[in-house]
Amino acid sequence: MAYSFTERKRIRKSFGSRESVLEVPYLLQMQKDAYTSFLQAGVAPNKRAHEGLQAAFESAFPIVSHNGFVEMKFLEYNLAKPAFDVRECQTRGLTFASAVRARVQLIIYDRDSSTSQSKVVKEVKEQEVYMGEVPLMTDKGSFIINGTERVIVSQLHRSPGVFFEHDKGKTHSSGKLLFSARIIPYRGSWLDYEFDPKDLLYFRVDRRRKMPVTILLKAIGLNPESILANFFVNDNFRLMDSGAQMEFVAERLRGEVARFDITDKSGKVVVAKDKRITVRHTRELEQSGTTHISVPEDFLMGRVVARNIVDNDTGEIIAKANEELTEALLKKLRSAGVQELQCIYTNELDQGAYISQTLRVDETVDE
Repeated sequence: MAYSFTERKRIRKSFGSRESVLEVPYLLQMQKDAYTSFLQAGVAPNKRAHEGLQAAFESAFPIVSHNGFVEMKFLEYNLAKPAFDVRECQTRGLTFASAVRARVQLIIYDRDSSTSQSKVVKEVKEQEVYMGEVPLMTDKGSFIINGTERVIVSQLHRSPGVFFEHDKGKTHSSGKLLFSARIIPYRGSWLDYEFDPKDLLYFRVDRRRKMPVTILLKAIGLNPESILANFFVNDNFRLMDSGAQMEFVAERLRGEVARFDITDKSGKVVVAKDKRITVRHTRELEQSGTTHISVPEDFLMGRVVARNIVDNDTGEIIAKANEELTEALLKKLRSAGVQELQCIYTNELDQGAYISQTLRVDETVDE
């Protein structure tokens, strides 16, 4: 289709009665200067500032081997002349870009010099490595990507930090608040933590598939025992022939409803069954010198073992960490001669069993 002279030149006419008071500046100057300082193509390699592409290379180097005897250093980078100009890239459907080649230096140290204070260089190699291509900006401040002219649209950048929120009860039909947290690093993948309606805690990496949060804890070197030790305090029990004795901790009993008669060491009933334990009750127990409270067998049912319990004679693991106590397991512990037992302490107020429950649905076995 043929264009007229006016359509080709796009003549701008002004019908204003006054001349322009303020001259319109070159609006693309800021974008072009910013990209020029990013590439620093016209600057000598030894005079380049620590910014843009130069800063990106310097942040990744030097690279040192695990044993410390091999080191790779970054020296400089060069931008090649583009193979095609802007018009040819648009015609051929190519990207207007320049090849980036980095000159690196490989230093190999003598292993026998590891005992001395300074390392002895054994061999040095230099080589220019092709790193890829970087798009070039046209005179219009645009880029040619696969033959199509494109521009950069500025977007808001989410500030790094930790953010807490909930779904306002809109996710589940019961209206339960499902809390979540998001960790946004300055550089790297986003981490999302979220509860489900069953109070299990999951995490996502870059908003992908959700996994139990204990997988992440195992990935950083924790095992079930150390996970429970980091998130819970323990209740200590002494197993008796019938029932058990629990270590008396006043702070954990206040406000709870007694599931059995609580007596002091003389046998006097201090708190009757189904009565709420108050500060007066705990003070009376402390004054009487009570250190342990006798608890019935059913009080132990459903408690979660805090640590692996091993049979001293056979070396067999009788009970694993995070395993719930049952009648059969208690019988097995008594027959093995186990007298001391540690279970995690939980309540309905500020010591929820979320991590323990999540660890129970985690099927991974390796750290």
